[in-house]
Amino acid sequence: MGNHYYTNQPEVEHNRKQWEFPLKNKTFSFITDSNVFSKATVDFGSRVLIETFTATNLPEGGILDVGCGYGPIGLSLAFDTNRMVEMVDINERAVELAKENAVLNKIDNVKIYPSYIYESVENNQFAAVVSNPPIRAGKEVVHTIISGAFDKLVKGGTLTIVIQKKQGAPSAQAKMDEVFGNAEIVKKEKGYFIIVSEKE
Repeated sequence: MGNHYYTNQPEVEHNRKQWEFPLKNKTFSFITDSNVFSKATVDFGSRVLIETFTATNLPEGGILDVGCGYGPIGLSLAFDTNRMVEMVDINERAVELAKENAVLNKIDNVKIYPSYIYESVENNQFAAVVSNPPIRAGKEVVHTIISGAFDKLVKGGTLTIVIQKKQGAPSAQAKMDEVFGNAEIVKKEKGYFIIVSEKE
């Protein structure tokens, strides 16, 4: 288990790289390393989520990025929305990279720390929870991210998930509908679904 990107302390040797990628009208520089998810580029699912997400109609409050990896979703949304973004991941190597990348891109409206899903998240007044969930960690983890989001959101807050149809989007949508009473597919692109639920 120690060599998966969803474990807390990957045991593989470091292989750091730095590269650039445009997101939300800014060219970001990212430092990545071995045993973090999508280390060579911003993965397509995250890109679709970033492009689709809007904070325009959200209530006041911050954003929580669950399973932040080295930071592309959380950092780009922090830049785009100017809201405080909390970013968590079980992978401590990924968390340290996300902190480095925040400094590298001069983004300071973020709070980045290790957490197994919501375990270390104290705030329960978020306007939005976003996640590109770790599918390989299993359906139970994905569904825990979905069910736990409800209590972390203020009224009118949203949960936004990106998931491939073939990797369980219909099951995730059903779980979101069960928890929130609503779950809308707001975007479909190349087999990736962006699903949004609102806390009513």
